[in-house]
Amino acid sequence: MRYLISLCGLLLVFALALLMSKNKKEIKYKNIMIMLIIQFLLAVLLLNTKFGYILIKGFTKVFDHLLSYASTGITFVFGGLANEGEYSFFLNVLLPIVFISVLIGILQHFKILPFVMRWIGLLLSKVNGMGKLESYNAVASAMVGQSEVFITVKKQLDKISPQRMYTLCASAMSTVSMSVVGAYMTMIEPKYVVTAIVLNLFGGFIIVSIINPYTVEESEDILKIEDEHKQSFFQMLGEYIMDGFKVAIIVGAMLIGFVALMDLINSLFDLIFGISFQDILGYIFAPIAFLMGVPWADAITAGGIMATKLVTNEFVAMISLGEVANSMSAHTLGIISVFLVSFANFSSIGIIAGAVKGLNEKQGNVVARFGLKLLYGATLVSILTATIVGLVI
Repeated sequence: MRYLISLCGLLLVFALALLMSKNKKEIKYKNIMIMLIIQFLLAVLLLNTKFGYILIKGFTKVFDHLLSYASTGITFVFGGLANEGEYSFFLNVLLPIVFISVLIGILQHFKILPFVMRWIGLLLSKVNGMGKLESYNAVASAMVGQSEVFITVKKQLDKISPQRMYTLCASAMSTVSMSVVGAYMTMIEPKYVVTAIVLNLFGGFIIVSIINPYTVEESEDILKIEDEHKQSFFQMLGEYIMDGFKVAIIVGAMLIGFVALMDLINSLFDLIFGISFQDILGYIFAPIAFLMGVPWADAITAGGIMATKLVTNEFVAMISLGEVANSMSAHTLGIISVFLVSFANFSSIGIIAGAVKGLNEKQGNVVARFGLKLLYGATLVSILTATIVGLVI
């Protein structure tokens, strides 16, 4: 019965994507089927096999070591600030972003990351039936972030059609950057973080291929990656350290505002209606959670967390998940954890539109116009990934 419900969930995702499609004749169903099969195989491999266990364990150990190195620097600077016995979210979750940002900078500086992104992108373009630019952009978004990725292709922005621009932005919103992966791993199980990153990559191509189908002419299938301006090694280190710290501060500030605002709204709703705002959202999103494979007993709570992610961000939702994790089944926890690992929320619309507008005003206005459609597509990607995970765990 559970599998039948999840299959209905998959059909709903595809139906909702088709609902938004304006050119159904262009949809490459063969490529979509291939990518869907790849998604299932990857989910089974990562979550249900010994090889997948070893793979994720190795990935987790690498990040555990990186976070321990980050902790050395954090303790040196902030060691006396944390109250004994209390968990500091800023020190333990956000500040390690600074060190991960430095590592990304080093890999960029020595051209290792651009090389990897370019060739993985070219390989993916053979599978997804899309252009080289679209495939590169999806990989690059998962490595350098949803804002920074557009800097690397800024030479081409002026020549990109609105359809292709939608694909680039949807990829950026459906993935997460490597700089925050370590932070996620301190909040939810690492195996679900890794699984979501991999599946969302293909899920993004699947949903965009349905919502926004088009064919890239061979003459237009050109990939020009912008090299960063020449810097000395230590100039680069200083820049990426500051960039990482800015991200940590911005996320921290957003959390203070969103968590406090959510608490205020919950209190007001509880006072006036006798039910919290998150509980109301939970009832609205419960049917979607149920079709993703969440048992009905957990569906309302899970729906509230899903909605929290959509209206605030994934960090706020992960905090909410942590507060109720002990009352949820392991099956529900896996599905919702995977759903949360993406940038699909309202604030990302502004972030992406702003990043593009800073490089090309005309294209920034184009992105702003299809902002809600962008969020719609990226949310379907999260639902698709979570539903597939619900089928295999």
